[in-house]
Amino acid sequence: MAKPFFRLQKFLRRTQFLLFFLTAAYLMAGSLLLLQRSRLVIQQFSRGTSNNQALPVSEVILGAGNLDSRTAQNPRLSSKLLVGMYVLHDPMSDPRYGPRWLMSRNSELRQLRKRWFHRFVNEQEPMQASGMKVVKRTVENKGTYIGCFSDDSRERTLKGAVFYDLRKMTVSHCQEACAERSYTYAGLEYGAECYCGNKLPVTVAKQEECNNECNGEKGFICGGVNRVSVYRVEEPRAGSKRRKNVIYRGCFRVPENLTDTFPASLIQSNLTVEMCSEFCTKKEFSLAVVRGPECYCGYPTTQFTLHESMDRIYCSRPQNVSSMAEVTKEEDYCLVYQTPVQDTRCTDRKFLPTKSKVFVALSSFPGAGNTWVRHLIEHATGYYTGSYYFDGTLYNKGFKGEKDHWRSRRTICVKTHESGKREIEMFDSAILLIRNPYKSLMAEFNRKCAGHLGYATDRNWKSNEWPDFVNSYASWWASHVLDWLKYGKHLLVIHYEDLKQNLIPKLKEMVKFLNMTVTEDRLLCVENNRDGNFKRSGARQKDLEPFTQEMKDLINRYILTVDEALRERNFTGLPREYVPR
Repeated sequence: MAKPFFRLQKFLRRTQFLLFFLTAAYLMAGSLLLLQRSRLVIQQFSRGTSNNQALPVSEVILGAGNLDSRTAQNPRLSSKLLVGMYVLHDPMSDPRYGPRWLMSRNSELRQLRKRWFHRFVNEQEPMQASGMKVVKRTVENKGTYIGCFSDDSRERTLKGAVFYDLRKMTVSHCQEACAERSYTYAGLEYGAECYCGNKLPVTVAKQEECNNECNGEKGFICGGVNRVSVYRVEEPRAGSKRRKNVIYRGCFRVPENLTDTFPASLIQSNLTVEMCSEFCTKKEFSLAVVRGPECYCGYPTTQFTLHESMDRIYCSRPQNVSSMAEVTKEEDYCLVYQTPVQDTRCTDRKFLPTKSKVFVALSSFPGAGNTWVRHLIEHATGYYTGSYYFDGTLYNKGFKGEKDHWRSRRTICVKTHESGKREIEMFDSAILLIRNPYKSLMAEFNRKCAGHLGYATDRNWKSNEWPDFVNSYASWWASHVLDWLKYGKHLLVIHYEDLKQNLIPKLKEMVKFLNMTVTEDRLLCVENNRDGNFKRSGARQKDLEPFTQEMKDLINRYILTVDEALRERNFTGLPREYVPR
């Protein structure tokens, strides 16, 4: 056995030496060829037919571009420079190359030299230059560059809306996002964070302190560490309108103390919803409340939760007051609309200041809404969630815990889809998220075909990949739950469907399980931002039923098995909509 191994080792050593020798020979041959061509160029210039016909070398070079005159006067002219000017032929050795050709050739070389010179200057320009350079590069974007400002996360001025893109953030992307929501200013920070608002920050910083390059746009500055580059958003062109993203939330009873509940107000005759929404948007509030000629702006609070909506008839002006005697006066009710402004009371997040003593998993089958639940937990607690894996798409969208090591214990909980005994027992406790297998399978298939926010096409559903996917993943849905019920140490079971219907109560359960305490107003902020940026968009097929009867029979058996296992462990059984089809 040793002898063949020795031969192999000897052969590899010889091969390595041979490759090294060939590489050196190739480099030497190239160097000799370059020297030979350089000598040929010099000889051609020294073999002029006469002093009257031969052009001086300095004239040839100066005709090729705007070089330094000292270079042309140097008798020891570099052969590399001559080669770079493409002077590889004796202009009088061929009748085709006369004075006209030389003039044309020199003109072409001047243009090449000019383009090369400008490209060289742009490439050599340092990234962290003076303030003049930043303004020069930023003027090319839409909007007007205002300057560099200090930013404090606790007292942030541009807090109307917040966006993250840790890979593709650009100045234009931030400005367009703020313009769509009718903001006046757009600010960029850390190269990847975008903030919108209607008021400029107070503290001006030095221009060189905004030195972070935009992650999605090289050569442009997107703020710095606690420094924000601010732009005035470009006004819409004539004939074009900004998107009015105003959503009707319902009719509600007016709270008792209006001034405490709503910080801003406006009274105007002939008040319209658009006028009130625009007023509240400029004031950076997410709710616009209309009550006759009165407009109020605010957020959902414990005094105004938006949980008990009324029939819209209570907010309508009665045509016949005598016939509406049983109805309370319209002044006691108001119409509520969601403005384009983002509720930012719960958007700030950070890593745990000290390592967590309890290692908590957020476990689910793929497609069960794990990303959405992470969004809810992060905004409710103010701390990042981690992941057993690394998903660059989620990291780029603001889930900074994706890049943190999953065992660092700096995150509030860790996402996992694992279901093995060893992987489960590593965690001290877990939130077990369960979703209807029919919906989970479709969601995961959409993700595999079209990413986190897209939908699979009709061709995908009709391919052979779909039945193969169901046959392999349906059993995984059941085994995942069964394994966590068997090996999990301390579990909180959350059904996706219950969380959708009763967000605040279920979110309170999860926050308590994570040993955290949060205010009621923060939970209402989470509810106001419940969808986040992870709602699927695109062409969704209505009334899609991709499951065959054979698939349904298979999935239904797994549903009954999981339901029985949950009840045996004294957990609530599966919701009614899981009932076999």
